[in-house]
Amino acid sequence: MGKLKGLTPRVSGLKPRIGAISGDRRAFDQMRDQRPWRRWYKTARWQALRWRVLVRDLFTCQCGCGLIEADTSLLVADHKVPHRGDARLFWDEGNLQTLRKACHDGWKQRLEACG
Repeated sequence: MGKLKGLTPRVSGLKPRIGAISGDRRAFDQMRDQRPWRRWYKTARWQALRWRVLVRDLFTCQCGCGLIEADTSLLVADHKVPHRGDARLFWDEGNLQTLRKACHDGWKQRLEACG
């Protein structure tokens, strides 16, 4: 069987397409972090509220998958109704649910992006 000699030069000549995205993502992150309510996530009050929600939900993802996650760094206290800077919605424990980070960053973010 013959070797594929012509394939290597074609593949190595392709331009990377991901490079342009990183700059856009960096700009997006900088813009997002300028919103005043982003600082709320760094407070002791938020950490205590997050912990209460994780314990209340028994460290179980509420999206329907029902997976239990012992590593709390892989869990997110998610707002059921997006707060969009509304302090009342942000701090409302009834508006929070436990989601695995994979579920939150996947279908939940796509759902919110759609409107």
